[in-house]
Amino acid sequence: MSAPLLQVNDLSVAFRSGDQINQVVHNVSFDVKGGEAVALVGESGSGKSVSALSVLQLLPYPAASHPSGSIQFDGQELLGADDKQLRSVRGNEISMIFQEPMSSLNPLHTVERQVGEVLKVHQGLRDEAARTRTLELLDRVGIKDPEGRLKSYPHQLSGGQRQRVMIAMALANTPKLLIADEPTTALDVTVQAQILRLLVELQQELGMAMLFITHDLGIVRRLASRVNVMQGGKVVEHGPVREVFSNPQHPYTQMLISTEPSGAPISKPDANDVTLAADELKVWFPVKKGIFRRTVDHIKAVDGIDLSICQGETLGIVGESGSGKTTLGLALLRLTESRGAIRFKDMDITEHSTKQMRPLRSDLQVVFQDPFGSLSPRMSVSDIIEEGLLIHQPTMGFEERDREIIAALEEVGLDPETRFRYPHEFSGGQRQRISIARALVLKPRVILLDEPTSALDMSVQAQVVELLRDIQKKHNLAYLFISHDLKVVRALSHRILVMKDGKVVESGSREDIFENPKEPYTRELIAAAFDETMLAAE
Repeated sequence: MSAPLLQVNDLSVAFRSGDQINQVVHNVSFDVKGGEAVALVGESGSGKSVSALSVLQLLPYPAASHPSGSIQFDGQELLGADDKQLRSVRGNEISMIFQEPMSSLNPLHTVERQVGEVLKVHQGLRDEAARTRTLELLDRVGIKDPEGRLKSYPHQLSGGQRQRVMIAMALANTPKLLIADEPTTALDVTVQAQILRLLVELQQELGMAMLFITHDLGIVRRLASRVNVMQGGKVVEHGPVREVFSNPQHPYTQMLISTEPSGAPISKPDANDVTLAADELKVWFPVKKGIFRRTVDHIKAVDGIDLSICQGETLGIVGESGSGKTTLGLALLRLTESRGAIRFKDMDITEHSTKQMRPLRSDLQVVFQDPFGSLSPRMSVSDIIEEGLLIHQPTMGFEERDREIIAALEEVGLDPETRFRYPHEFSGGQRQRISIARALVLKPRVILLDEPTSALDMSVQAQVVELLRDIQKKHNLAYLFISHDLKVVRALSHRILVMKDGKVVESGSREDIFENPKEPYTRELIAAAFDETMLAAE
């Protein structure tokens, strides 16, 4: 039996901060055979990415260190290898795709320059040969009109296109091993499915081994033949994917498998008390050209949409990036300019000015996608939640405000004693609970939830979904739930709008959309979200 291509034995990783040393990976062992796809799975902080980055020695040394371990690649020891040896391996023998292509690609360089640089540095190709090979790679990874994209900068590409460019760069030197660190987390379900299928095709075509790091169990089922489950810096379970998922032995693996967002939304009240409605809602952004900046066209982000939402109901709005779902939500809350009629309760708010909308803002609250970016790092949790009370209830005394803050934190399952801490001291799930508490403290009627779970681990997603259900039932809230994650939408929504290119292509009850979708686009979204076929076995 041949030796594994990559063999990690007894690996430990520690980080020094001042006089303190914090060990984050403890005696981890795993291997990857030639041509095989192996997954490292676990929640944030489990040590999976740190273990993968150790393979290419990409950690911030000397702050990072390895108290123990060995990393053998194709018979050579990489742990402690000198720069010359590592340079010969990086990019040539082992390539890596990172989670966020926008921050991994250089915003100042074109696609041609970034892919070409890999070819020039590692293969010594001249300009014309590098350009020809770059076109071949872009075509192979599914970039439409590769010639037209050579001069594009990263910001001019969609998320899926940026990730395809990253894959082209990683495959430029036909590596023996590809390390993919959460490469599809930030992508729509349909784009995610395309990228996964592309990776499997390329793996089989090139006979390449793959180490896939993810927190998404659905991806593991579809992609890998073997899995290593990590918790607290240790591998707690490993084995063939089918065996681990059909008969998990460790309690943590059992928890991961059982806590994917599931269940049904709360029972909807019988009364059809319409709280928010829109008729022929449009948000068009002008395209201006020429020296006089004349409007020559419009980007129709939202193009003639009718909808209504009742008290106690969740309206799910789904679609790919660029479909207009977030713009629709912002328009409904009068946070961006629009045309068409908008009604809140029995009031026409279509022409309301900023001043006229201010008293209504306490009734119309928002929870954003990124819980870290939406919370001020300079304000304590108490100050963050109190801010809305100071604006909307200026006569409320300090003690009463403090009681309201404590009640809001208790309602979202956070210890009120932590209210004087700052956002960076909390986990992602806790920060999202703080965002929800900030909205709840004003006792709103409607909450716009814009991708509130997409940045969270699967088990934390399930907890937030359960929390949102409980809060909705207790306060009879109306939710506008915007997401590209159809599993979460199915668990929360009573009715669903499916958007594409600014229009509603299909709408209906949760049961109608998921059990009997009529439009090809809806069927494509659902297939991409719920098809867990073993791609690696095809």
